[in-house]
Amino acid sequence: MSSYVAKPAESIATRKWWVVDATNQPLGRLASKVASVLRGKHKPTYTPHVDTGDFVVVINADKVKVTGTKAKNKFYHTHSGYPGAIRSESFEKAIARHPDLPVTEAVKGMLPKNVLGREMLGKLKVYGAADHPHKAQQPAVLPL
Repeated sequence: MSSYVAKPAESIATRKWWVVDATNQPLGRLASKVASVLRGKHKPTYTPHVDTGDFVVVINADKVKVTGTKAKNKFYHTHSGYPGAIRSESFEKAIARHPDLPVTEAVKGMLPKNVLGREMLGKLKVYGAADHPHKAQQPAVLPL
């Protein structure tokens, strides 16, 4: 008896759209559930080397919560590659400037660090407000 292995063409045809409301959700728990859906681990046809995951739309990303003193002490760093060109900003400033950054970075850290992971991250759509332009895809509500 052979094991089922998904083919890339089969997984594209079966993709669904999910919407997640991030209001008062802990950042890490939200990110782990979203990363699991992006990878396709919730499906019986999951195959590690094929992108079998679904699209995920995260709304109200600016209302995600972190516990303790992480709002002040958690930093996001970027580096241009030039000496001394590292830039850092706290969670508070990052969520005020780019409401999608903390959720995107948390999910990115939970995906594979290769081409497949970058393709999976492309299926993540994060918005700071409650409205999004993906209503035509009729996304279902993802329970957390």
